[in-house]
Amino acid sequence: MPTFMYKAKNFDGKAISGEVEGDNESQVRARLREKGFYVTQIEKKKQAFSLNLFGGGVSSKDVSIFAQMFSVMMGAGVPLVRCLAILQGQTENTHFAKIINTVRSDVEGGATLSSALGKHPRVFDSLFVNLVRAGEAGGILDGILRRLATYLESSEALKSKVKGALTYPVVILSIAGLVVLALIMFVLPQFKSIFESMNVELPFITQFLLNLSDVLISYWMVIIPSLGLVPWAIMEFFKTEKGAKIYDTNILKMPAIGNMMRKMAVARFTRTLGTMISSGVPILQALEVTAATAGNVVIKEAVDNTRTSIREGESIAEPLRTSNVFPPMVVQMIAVGEETGELDQMLMKIADFYEVEVDNAVKGLTSIIEPIVIVFMGLVIGGIVLAVFMPMLTLVNGAQ
Repeated sequence: MPTFMYKAKNFDGKAISGEVEGDNESQVRARLREKGFYVTQIEKKKQAFSLNLFGGGVSSKDVSIFAQMFSVMMGAGVPLVRCLAILQGQTENTHFAKIINTVRSDVEGGATLSSALGKHPRVFDSLFVNLVRAGEAGGILDGILRRLATYLESSEALKSKVKGALTYPVVILSIAGLVVLALIMFVLPQFKSIFESMNVELPFITQFLLNLSDVLISYWMVIIPSLGLVPWAIMEFFKTEKGAKIYDTNILKMPAIGNMMRKMAVARFTRTLGTMISSGVPILQALEVTAATAGNVVIKEAVDNTRTSIREGESIAEPLRTSNVFPPMVVQMIAVGEETGELDQMLMKIADFYEVEVDNAVKGLTSIIEPIVIVFMGLVIGGIVLAVFMPMLTLVNGAQ
């Protein structure tokens, strides 16, 4: 999600500035107006090019460990600034240590922890900042950090399972692609002179592969870089608003992967919303943050519509039902949670259930993908080998 830099005036007419994440400029302006700010200037922050090598990035695991250790020290009565100093010293990631040091300096200068964390949106997202703000307001910062640590740990485990299921076929197919490329470019040309000396008509598949080999050898300086540029261009397109909508809409419709991704989105939505409501965050604000961290444009639009409906006096369950995104069981359980006043607990139960479902879906998908990938590799490589030996078999049969 892009970051916007803004300058504004607060209720007292004091000039303020900062950074905030949002899908577009109009959304960011609306959010700032809701906080009572009069925006005088806003522009999209340009992202500096960085390969993030040698510890230049901060992973979600780093943030999860940070929240866990922070909650333990706060629960033990260690002063806030002292906690940050200890965390800075114990963090192995030098880039993250610098950020923690900046946060500590801001807190020492009189800023609240939430506002100091909010200056680093690429590390501490809106969910993290809003929960910390709720903890500060309620005087339960240690409890909020503990919930945050639990949430981040569950979220990281869920993402790791899905990534693991999708990484395996990508790696195998990439290796298979390199093997096939090597066979076509380096092995097949060795047989070309042999085929020419045989003076037999080559089968279509053999002739096709030889022609493909000639093209690859002649234009490899263009073709091979394109094999990397095309996927990169597709991924960059999917990062745009239009591309993300196309990708997120279609991936939910895919037979096996779509079911898994839908369950993951439901688990993430319910876990995030349940954590925020149980932490005392107002429902409208909780839904805004949940939408921003949904990870899927289709789910985000459904949550945004829910937020609009609630503002107009409707329940949560009804707009979720009409969105046709959430399973009927989820909608019914949320409706029961609203009626009984235990919405946060019901959301957590749904999240627990669907995280188990994601785990089962990942195992099922992996068991399906493995034989499919093996068969595919066998057919491709076997086809190339067959194409090499078919002319020889034709010559032998002709001699008989």
